Amino acid sequence: MGTKSHEGQSESLNRPVLNTQRLILRPFREEDLDDYAEICADLDVMRYLADGKAMTRAEAWRHMAMLVGHWELRGFGQWAVEERSSGRVIGRIGFLQPEGWPGFELGWTLGRQHWGKGYAGEGARAALEHGFWQLGRNHIISLIHPDNLPSIKVAARIGETLEGRANVLGRDLLVYGIRRTQAGN
Repeated sequence: MGTKSHEGQSESLNRPVLNTQRLILRPFREEDLDDYAEICADLDVMRYLADGKAMTRAEAWRHMAMLVGHWELRGFGQWAVEERSSGRVIGRIGFLQPEGWPGFELGWTLGRQHWGKGYAGEGARAALEHGFWQLGRNHIISLIHPDNLPSIKVAARIGETLEGRANVLGRDLLVYGIRRTQAGN
């Protein structure tokens, strides 16, 4: 399950695998739970996400299953971010647009020990390119808590600009966005 084919697709669900210089963005696998649960258990990582609370291992498993299900239902979603040098899952990057969402969102979440290395921008740029050129999206947003300054900097680095605000899951968030015409290529 989840093996990579020669075309860069996951054979099990026909999901693309994106490669960057230091990262592999690939489908989540059941064996990713230990790494993912460790990331989700860190309050510093989770502070600006969803309800702002750390997750138990069982909650992290259900969240990982939701991410896998999003691919099945929408045909796009978030990838597990594997660090090439260690082979470990260090976070998630990709797209979300559940029912009622304000737009086609690109999001990124990395384990704290991987902050400040440029991984979020590197992975987000690869995903952004995929969203525009493979998925044919014309506008991509990122929903960011106003106090999450590192994520605001990542959004700016990938070319997103502040477009407004949205209330999502009871939290007031900033909406950063970029149009394909601004992305170049």
